[in-house]
Amino acid sequence: MMNTTKDRNETERKVIKVAIIEDFKLTRVGLRCALNANDDINVVAEAEDAISGLKSIEREKPDVVLMDLGLPVMNGIEATLKVKEMLPDSKIIALTSHDRGEEVVAALSSGANAYCLKDIDPEKLANVIRDVNEGACWIDPMVSRLALASFPKTDNVSFLPNSHSDESMVPLTEREYEVLKHLVTGKSNTEIAKELIVSVHTAKAHVCSILQKMCVNDRVQAAVKAVKEGLV
Repeated sequence: MMNTTKDRNETERKVIKVAIIEDFKLTRVGLRCALNANDDINVVAEAEDAISGLKSIEREKPDVVLMDLGLPVMNGIEATLKVKEMLPDSKIIALTSHDRGEEVVAALSSGANAYCLKDIDPEKLANVIRDVNEGACWIDPMVSRLALASFPKTDNVSFLPNSHSDESMVPLTEREYEVLKHLVTGKSNTEIAKELIVSVHTAKAHVCSILQKMCVNDRVQAAVKAVKEGLV
């Protein structure tokens, strides 16, 4: 009996708490129903605007926030910044019908961990939530090229192996550079491990090393900096 209780408690701790900030009720209800169909995802809050959404987020402290960017009064970019101030460890998925590259950049720069178009398959969205909750960043393949094109390219390649353009920077190894390219495309540790035929533990170790060498706090910052510096 004790083991059963312990297993149940461990399962409950793994449930991902999600908040939905979306002004269209039909979309909001659809998202809630689709996500709650997953045993490991629970929608704990929803709101039609950023103001009420921020209050719900402060109260419920969700793990992941689905943030519509085209919100009334306060847009999703501004709301994302406020969520990050309030709950720095929360993960935010920008959810929008827009596919403009500059909007992707703005969302990621404000602290979003992922960028999804609203026509994303519900099952795929659930997987994105799981990956983002574990620390991955993700950009919808439909807009990833637009996002990359929006970053100004520079001649600074200080992180590249054997580069000496900045002596203060610790160069990445060839393997870390491969991992970095996968980070930019939004792959999770599991996906990177599969691509490089290594263990998930090894992939995670490479990611941690990259973050340290690039002097950034998370995968999104590493991806953004890599593109800005012209490393991919």
